[in-house]
Amino acid sequence: MSLKESGFFEGRTEWHCHLLPGVDDGVQVLEDDVKILSYYEELGFAEIWITSHIMEDVPNVPADLLKRFAELESQYKGGMLPGLKGNIKLHMSAENMLDNLFEERLEAGDLLPLGEEGNQLLVETSFFNPPFNFYDLLEKIKSKGYFPMLAHPERYRYMEESDYDKLKKMGVRFQLNLPSLSGMYGQTAQKKAEMLLKKGYYDICGCDTHRLHQIQSCASDKISPKLIKMAEKL
Repeated sequence: MSLKESGFFEGRTEWHCHLLPGVDDGVQVLEDDVKILSYYEELGFAEIWITSHIMEDVPNVPADLLKRFAELESQYKGGMLPGLKGNIKLHMSAENMLDNLFEERLEAGDLLPLGEEGNQLLVETSFFNPPFNFYDLLEKIKSKGYFPMLAHPERYRYMEESDYDKLKKMGVRFQLNLPSLSGMYGQTAQKKAEMLLKKGYYDICGCDTHRLHQIQSCASDKISPKLIKMAEKL
């Protein structure tokens, strides 16, 4: 069964996507954004958190992102984007690479938290290696009053089941990339995603949309009804 056929997306929140035009490796032009937002409306999403990259290689400034987001939101809600209903609630956040720039921003409090409560930070690492001070940095995030929300943990090749167990014991939250369940990122990520889902380790889920074909594939790919039912709880 596909997620679209199951009605999975009706009334849901998209917690991870890259829909702010021209700021990272996600959507580049407004015309493509319109197509993606139209498809999100068709799927029945209620809210979308846009999580643009912030890292040393893509040093976006939160104030600049918020300004560009306000322009997009105004156009979307103001009926200035033809063909769109404007009925999805949009929010701005960021996907933060755990690097030196993040540590500087964390100290300065210059951040874009995830969630209405403003107490979660969506974070990521390299897919191949953790930062040298990984666990210390996660504790530092907690000491600042935030919950670390680890983006797509199933995609980190260096992580084993014991690593996930340790992170959960530390109070780190996990965000599932839904396409992982259909094998979009390979069999290893798929198996890890299924394992973490069955262990109840995920807290939220998202599509990590960068292009229209990604959300279309995410919605149409076949996933077992059992896994869909488990993911519906997120």
